[in-house]
Amino acid sequence: MMVAMTRPITVTKPIVLVALTSVATVLFLFLSRPDPPAPEPTSMARSFVLWLHGLGDSGPANEPIKTLFTSPEFRLTKWSFPSAPANPVTCNYGAVMPSWFDIHEIPITADSPKDENGVLQAVKNVHAMIDKEIAAGISPNNVFVCGFSQGGALTLASVLLYPKTLGGGAVFSGFVPFNSSVLDQVSPDAKRTPISWAHGIDDRTVLFEAGQAGPPFLAKAGVSCEFKAYPGLGHSINNEELRNLESWIRARLQSSS
Repeated sequence: MMVAMTRPITVTKPIVLVALTSVATVLFLFLSRPDPPAPEPTSMARSFVLWLHGLGDSGPANEPIKTLFTSPEFRLTKWSFPSAPANPVTCNYGAVMPSWFDIHEIPITADSPKDENGVLQAVKNVHAMIDKEIAAGISPNNVFVCGFSQGGALTLASVLLYPKTLGGGAVFSGFVPFNSSVLDQVSPDAKRTPISWAHGIDDRTVLFEAGQAGPPFLAKAGVSCEFKAYPGLGHSINNEELRNLESWIRARLQSSS
């Protein structure tokens, strides 16, 4: 059986999706939240949010997440939901599916094997996306990288290895994707990038222990991390986490000159 580390959004209870031959897609129903006002066509984006999905998922399937971000501060935010390339995945017996890098086993624990080479290659692609937006005029301090599961692990690696201080990195149900030797590559500016980590205590795909291992790992490099545990939450994201993310980003957005 192949496991897809997708991003189900829960309203009443967490859902874990299992893909047999294709990726299952969850419908997003946020009927109680109005759509955010659209940016004026002539206005330049002042902030950038990059969302990285989980194993077997896709970028477009995650796009409704942005409908929760209704605060005026997000009126001129540019969102990006890229899709991972198709790659063979070891934990799924070599089956080819959207995957940022290889995953050797499910569930993922704090001691699971790591595909460091694959992670570092994926980081280069994420950095290219960030570089493009900064070159277009967005301040690095207003760039936020967020991700779920495998995408959360890539988020962590991407912000740690980016040479500048970014607005922040938000990890949901993620894990540390490399060994401590990589911490030698973290620049002083990158160490100042705020990191938020949210993890469900009942996660059976990326075990809670894998999430708990994050803050002490980061502490070795002098990187601080806000870690929040969610009781009763499995391998999924709920609306509370996303509302907290909205507040977290809003508090860190900087006014453009």
